[in-house]
Amino acid sequence: MRTLISTAFISLDGVVEGPGGEPGYRNSGWTFKDIEFVPEVFEIKGREQEESAAVLMGRASYEAFSPVWPDMAEFAHYKTLPKYVVSTTLTTGDLVSNWGETTILRSLDEVAALKETDGGPVIVHGSASLNHALSDAGLIDRYHLLVYPLLLGAGKRLFSATDKDTQKLKLVEHEVYANGVQKNVFDVVR
Repeated sequence: MRTLISTAFISLDGVVEGPGGEPGYRNSGWTFKDIEFVPEVFEIKGREQEESAAVLMGRASYEAFSPVWPDMAEFAHYKTLPKYVVSTTLTTGDLVSNWGETTILRSLDEVAALKETDGGPVIVHGSASLNHALSDAGLIDRYHLLVYPLLLGAGKRLFSATDKDTQKLKLVEHEVYANGVQKNVFDVVR
């Protein structure tokens, strides 16, 4: 069974929207505005690429990443990995041709079936709505969080607001950097 890892840049109040400067969010680019750049913070991002065997994302994140990531040197390894997009509206004609193998999944049941296949970890980038659904369905196995010392207020949040039973997490890796960013890696306790 494959491990499903949710990775996120997240504010202390749980916001994940617009970390890299994506348009449409008033605090867009919050991961680099007024935050000192400390290279060690991003070590986990390189490790994620090396350890991942596939990439999973929702439609909106696919539409944001697919025009940019295929040509970015820092995401070169992802170009070689199979990608899965969870969407009820995308068609194969909507997929970019320069980013390698991409499969559209139509439901969480198909994500659960993907997890049952052989292979290494599947990494989920962006995709706030998909993260909510995956978490509520009990499909996420691990979180890789880079927590920024910011309170952003409004914005898309990583964690679902669904009223559900407590989900326990086990901290398996942690580090605090000079700029106040914290790396927290949690396994979901089943």
